[in-house]
Amino acid sequence: MTSSDIFRNSINALKHHSVIPYVPNSHVAKSILLRRQPKKLKVINSQRNDTLPKFFQVDEYKALKAKQINKALDEAVPLRYPAILHEAMRYSLPGGKRLMSTLCIASCEMIGGSQSVAMSMACAIELLVTMAVIQDDLPCLDNDDLRRGKPSNHKFFGEATAILACQALHCPAMQHIAMIKAKKVSPDRLLRAMVEINSAVGSEGIAAGQIMDINSEGKEVSLSELNFIHRHKTGKFIEASIVSGVIIGGGNEEETERMRHFGKCVGMAYQLWNDIVDVIGSPEMREKTGRDMMRDKATYPKLVGVDGSKKHAKELIAEAKQELAYFDPSRAAPLDHLVNFIVSFGNNN
Repeated sequence: MTSSDIFRNSINALKHHSVIPYVPNSHVAKSILLRRQPKKLKVINSQRNDTLPKFFQVDEYKALKAKQINKALDEAVPLRYPAILHEAMRYSLPGGKRLMSTLCIASCEMIGGSQSVAMSMACAIELLVTMAVIQDDLPCLDNDDLRRGKPSNHKFFGEATAILACQALHCPAMQHIAMIKAKKVSPDRLLRAMVEINSAVGSEGIAAGQIMDINSEGKEVSLSELNFIHRHKTGKFIEASIVSGVIIGGGNEEETERMRHFGKCVGMAYQLWNDIVDVIGSPEMREKTGRDMMRDKATYPKLVGVDGSKKHAKELIAEAKQELAYFDPSRAAPLDHLVNFIVSFGNNN
């Protein structure tokens, strides 16, 4: 099925209220967006609908992308000598929802790129996410015994092996980004994407958010301080995943900045909802609730209450979706529905 067929199906579904099946495409045409006119981008498509397709099968989309990403990850971290190190690296890979890597692929495809180009970046993102969650669970940080429904990496392999597995996961992540060059992505875009995703794990990203989170335990924090913590933890990772997908997909400067704002809003909403789920739980949570409260962490529910947190999270999602209105509706449909998922159920990595 071509990208034109997918677009026609999207329009017909809006007219006849049918369901749009997700059909993966290995290649889509380049973006049809032109440069923005005074206040709004002009889209050269006479069939454009201002409403994004509402009957997109997001569960089918998520399941298919997760299956494809899991296959790529299995190949990315093979079992080799020394076995104990590679077993530890692989141990924490299964079980994640692949949200960030799926957002990367969906952003790349929306711009006009292909999954074949985005998959190496998606793998790199998941390797770095796994590195981060192993670190977070260590006794010196969050001290969590469970992750993704099973004993945390350090509980199963020991702290020393878990720390070395983190270090080892960072290397193939960078190698996978470098592999994108073979897929006809310019060196300039490749470098920009690498800088973008690396910024999410360093002192401009989760490292900064984590140190401030630790130092805020048991203390009263302001809303601006809490915003800093949330924007520099998983929120920054989500932003970088989306922006890196746009960059390697061939997005221009304006498209990149629009999607950066989209990513900031989505990332912040994710962190807020994570705070909420820790208080109220969710049907799919596999770890205990109330962990943040027990540690007296700085959270949104603690500062503004659960209802106030829900309201702000949904406002952020609505703001993010405004950016999608400037893109082709059928290509933007996966992102539109994926962000709904963030503020509906538990969003554990």
